[in-house]
Amino acid sequence: MNRTIAAIILACSFLVSKAQLTQYQNIKLGNFSGPNEPSIWINPKNPNQVMAGSNLNYWYYSQDGGYTWTSGVLTEPQLGVWGDPVIITDTLGDFYYFHLSNPVNGNWIDRIVCQKFNKATGTWSNGTYMGLNGNKAQDKHWAVVDPATNTIHVTWTQFDTYGSSNPDCQSNIRYSKSVDAGLTWSPAITINQVPGDCIDSDNTVEGAVPAVGPNGEVYVAWAGPLGIVFDRSTDGGQTWLANDIFVTDQPGGWDHTIPGIYRCNGMPVTVCDLSNSPRRGTIYINWADQRNGSNDTDIWLTKSTDGGNTWSTPKRVNDDPAGRHQFFTWMAIDQVTGYLYFVFYDRRNHSNNATDVYMAVSYDGGETFTNFKVSESPFTPSGGQFFGDYNNISAHNGMVRPIWTRRESSGSLSIYTAIVEMTTSILESDEGMLHLEPNSPNPFNDYTICSFRITRPGKVLLSMVDARGNEVARLRDEFMQPGKYEVIFDNKSHNLSPGVYFFSLKSAQVQKKQKVILTR
Repeated sequence: MNRTIAAIILACSFLVSKAQLTQYQNIKLGNFSGPNEPSIWINPKNPNQVMAGSNLNYWYYSQDGGYTWTSGVLTEPQLGVWGDPVIITDTLGDFYYFHLSNPVNGNWIDRIVCQKFNKATGTWSNGTYMGLNGNKAQDKHWAVVDPATNTIHVTWTQFDTYGSSNPDCQSNIRYSKSVDAGLTWSPAITINQVPGDCIDSDNTVEGAVPAVGPNGEVYVAWAGPLGIVFDRSTDGGQTWLANDIFVTDQPGGWDHTIPGIYRCNGMPVTVCDLSNSPRRGTIYINWADQRNGSNDTDIWLTKSTDGGNTWSTPKRVNDDPAGRHQFFTWMAIDQVTGYLYFVFYDRRNHSNNATDVYMAVSYDGGETFTNFKVSESPFTPSGGQFFGDYNNISAHNGMVRPIWTRRESSGSLSIYTAIVEMTTSILESDEGMLHLEPNSPNPFNDYTICSFRITRPGKVLLSMVDARGNEVARLRDEFMQPGKYEVIFDNKSHNLSPGVYFFSLKSAQVQKKQKVILTR
């Protein structure tokens, strides 16, 4: 073997190993006691603005893309705040915080509450609410905004009596919407045909996360006694299917036993592609189950290209060998590119309960997945601590912010995000030829490794460009065969000043860019 090539391969192996330790900058949000169940949202109108929430009543706000945060405690004097935070923005870029209630006059979790953020004062509005139905419990909600109309759609689970084992007690999926920016809400309606029980386990209907289609359709899936089922409205939530559509079995149910985790679920998450990619209108459902055994929980994805009438064979998102747990999944779609992003806890690197946080990305509509670790170091959970029912992730134009709960070495819980900057596609024609994968480390000091894949032969130019698009370093310019490549960018050879740069990968028809930050 050529000695120069051997030296480069050895250097790459060393650098990749080193980079995996510090691949993505992790940032802790706030210093509250025992937070969990986080939600996060990037404002598409101004991506520097990122809002997050966590149990029981905490909020976190960043105005620099997630690097620094202010935080506070959410209050609602009459309706109370009782967890299950859900953060979204509307078409004006205003943030909303949806949560459960514990009202002064009423019953515990008897409605879903919405509060709106005032950016000028850093305060939250008094709450409005939906779903009040006597003393029945309203739980596990999620919300989505129609970008064409600014209508807010919300779905959730109603329990006749929360936690009851009475066979006559039912759980059902409920729906409401607001057409006036959260000031008022339509009367809640039941949209499922087959109810569940009230035990809050596998046979309870839960996990209703709504999505909006290109023509104002409302899509939602949930888990329960039939597995995962799907419903839709084609008239903005007014009417729904007479019969729910079966999507897939969920072997082992959605209520999982994971060593060291007090409670864990694999409820589904539904999104729809509203981008101008070739996959516009595709509906995706992501969940976790134990079809490969109780000691091998996995992350799954199915999709529909016909409005939810039929669904693809589930594909496994995590790419590790069998025998390790992946759990607490969430999915986001970048509505600029149509790329899918997933976040989940992962034990592929450990034989005990030590846990990492991984992401996966799919550039091709859920056909293939690239997995990568985003947590800086593992943590080991304690079975006596409640980690909540979900983590979360938000993505916009290649900017991705996962969020998760972590157990510190002191035993306390904290909320973390990671600074993840991903591929953005400049030209969409023939986009499948080139794939820029996450480079590491990023941010970097002296070196970083650019990883990319080519799916067909062609002339390829890889360069580093500045924020104005000017080429500052040419790394490859040649005819290349299909395959995966890794190229080291060593700043000692280029002497670039600290700042924001982009790896640019070009063919004759396609250019893709990925942001990198040089810190010194």
